Amino acid sequence: MKKIDFSLPGITVFNQFARDYDQWFDENSFAYLSEVEAIRRFIPEAGTGVEVGAGTGRFSIPFGIKIGIEPAESMAGIAKLRGIQMIRAIGEDLPFKDKSIDYILMVTVICFLSNMPGAIKEVWRVLKPGGRLIIGFIDKESNLGMKYEAMKESNRFYKWATFYSVNQIMEVLTTVGFSDFKFCQTIFTDPKDMVRCDPVQEGHGEGSFVVLSASKV
Repeated sequence: MKKIDFSLPGITVFNQFARDYDQWFDENSFAYLSEVEAIRRFIPEAGTGVEVGAGTGRFSIPFGIKIGIEPAESMAGIAKLRGIQMIRAIGEDLPFKDKSIDYILMVTVICFLSNMPGAIKEVWRVLKPGGRLIIGFIDKESNLGMKYEAMKESNRFYKWATFYSVNQIMEVLTTVGFSDFKFCQTIFTDPKDMVRCDPVQEGHGEGSFVVLSASKV
């Protein structure tokens, strides 16, 4: 593995404010549960799964994913307490052998990668043939995506984020070799205004949270 600089601002902010990050899911539980249900549509029923950018484990736990990759030590510490085997690493340099993983989950992490295309190439490398990559992300072109983009300078987390549109992510995935794209979407309401879970619908272009599933053929 390459030497990793864990002191980068985009990592240290999650070390410093891990509890604040984790508390968001309790304070915005309807949004969180809506995202979980959208992701659930594409999680394979069997096989070895890994969450890259697992954070505090909020998205590994509902799907029984036992292995997480996370560079922020404080975040990983919370996930460990929740029973997840955490490895301190980055998406651009995954500590797995070629063609060894059945599926990889990445949720609201793609915007924080320092080299998004490089991370996608790494996912391709470690996935078995027929393996799937499931990405959950805030669509840059959605209402929430535009709101987060506008508040980047004033938000300790989003200051370091690069938001992407569906087409931008698909272009990278296609270039690497992924195919058989499937989509669903949710979060049609601002999370702070939600009084119930939002529905999950097929496709993309209306919901702010999009889940994309792609296959390594």
